[in-house]
Amino acid sequence: MANYSVLLVAALIVISLPVFTLFILTPLIRASRASKIKLEPYECGMPASSLAFDHRFSIRYFLVAVLFIVFDVETVFLFPWAIRFKQLGWFGAAEMAVFLAILLVGYLYAWKRKVLTWV
Repeated sequence: MANYSVLLVAALIVISLPVFTLFILTPLIRASRASKIKLEPYECGMPASSLAFDHRFSIRYFLVAVLFIVFDVETVFLFPWAIRFKQLGWFGAAEMAVFLAILLVGYLYAWKRKVLTWV
């Protein structure tokens, strides 16, 4: 049980640090006096010409961002695999083939949905 006490202390620190920062420290150091000027959206010192929620973005913008993250994460997994390719042998090659097949299915789905074409 003594071995788990270190894990418990680390878990308490990990949980308490964000809670302390968000709910205790932030209200103490932020500028809390709201005014009409502070609540307006910032547009280079000019009065706002429209409401902020009137400008809608296409969902395609967000899909391209998610695809970028997915393929960026793919490269993060490919580099260590390529470095240890000989030590992993056929098992590592099979696992990477499954990983790339799953990514290929996602890529083909995005291509079929025409997410990758720019308007």
